[in-house]
Order: sequence, then C-alpha cells, then structure tokens
Amino acid sequence: MMIIGAGFGRTGTTSLKEALEHLGYHCYHMEEVVKNIQRGHAETWIGAIDGAKVDWDSLLDGYEATVDFPGCIFYRQLMDAFPDARVILSVRESEAWWKSFHALTRVAERIRYLTFLPFFRSFYRLYRKIGETTFGGTLNKSRCIEAFERHNAEVIQGVPKDRLLVYSVHEGWAPLCNFLDLPIPDVPFPHSNAGVGELKRKMRWVLRDQLFHRWRAPKFVLNDD
Repeated sequence: MMIIGAGFGRTGTTSLKEALEHLGYHCYHMEEVVKNIQRGHAETWIGAIDGAKVDWDSLLDGYEATVDFPGCIFYRQLMDAFPDARVILSVRESEAWWKSFHALTRVAERIRYLTFLPFFRSFYRLYRKIGETTFGGTLNKSRCIEAFERHNAEVIQGVPKDRLLVYSVHEGWAPLCNFLDLPIPDVPFPHSNAGVGELKRKMRWVLRDQLFHRWRAPKFVLNDD
C-alpha cells in the first residue's frame, strides 16, 4: 500500500481513483467492496468498525491505494499498517459536499427495501454502520457537516506534513503528481460526475441480477456528484 485516501466520499474520490489508476496505482474504493461482497469484504469492514482486528495486507492484497469510504475512516490504522504510505486528503467545500452526500444517502436508504437479497443486505449493513459511527446515526445537515469538517481537521493536524497532500480534484494533475514524484500525464484529468442518476441505474441492474440468482459482482460505482 503506497497511498491512503483520507477524504470522505463525495469529495471527488471516483475522479481521484481514476487519476491514481492512470498513474499506475490499483485503487480500493467503495466499488471494490461491492465487487468483493461475495468474498466477505463488507463483513470484514463491519467487523473493523466494531473493533475486530483486520489483516490489512490480506484485505488489500493487490491494491496500492485506497480512497473513499470505508477506507477513509481507517486512515490512522492504515498509516500504522503501512508506515511508508503517503496520505491524500481529498477536500470539497462543505455545503457542496453536503448537497452531494445528501443526494446519495436518499438513494442509498432505499436499499433497505431490498435487504431480502444477500447482496443488498451486506451492503446496507455496511452503509448503516458507517452512518452510525461516522455521523452519529442521524444524517442531518448540521451533524454531517460537523463530522466532515472535524474529520478533515483531524487529518490535517494528525498526519505529518511531509506525508500529507490536502487536495481538490479541481486542482488537476500538478499537485498530485508533484506529491507522488511523478511526471504530469499528457491527458486531461478525469472528472467522473455521473452522480445519483447513474447510481439509480446501477442499482436497478444489480436488482435484476440478484433476482435472477446470478450473484456476480457488478460494477456499482458511487460517483462524485
């Protein structure tokens, strides 16, 4: 593990994932949890939130970077497990973050009606567990923004400055590549913003897949808008 993403979801983490993968870092995002539900990844993260010991090398085997939930709330543990890894805190203006996050949670809450299917049951349990521990269980605006800003402040205060990049994806390649000591690619920086509409479409696809009992891991991306 070479890069630890400490920024909350909805701070451009899908764009950051695509940028890091273009630079050669295989990246663990919430999408990877979904792809690996059958292998127990959601249950492992739930256990980690509850205080269970995690074999990070095993869980993240084959990945060089993490971004998004649930990894971002374990940045301290990941720093301990991978002491040479650098930390990227993806940031966004608080009101814009809340608007995007709130739109996502309104869709994600509908998954509770689908928990009779094992795939959705595991994913929803993890979603609720993150909400309970990170935002106090009540996803109202003031509480969520307070948690968001507190988390960012704790990262900035707690991570050594020579190990940390505070970064907005709107800044593009330059600060990211400079931090990683890499040349700037001669391609546009990725901006993935399909948003909640795309999430709804993918949820419908997964539902059809599950109802037909095919139980395969679909591409189920939580985008950044």
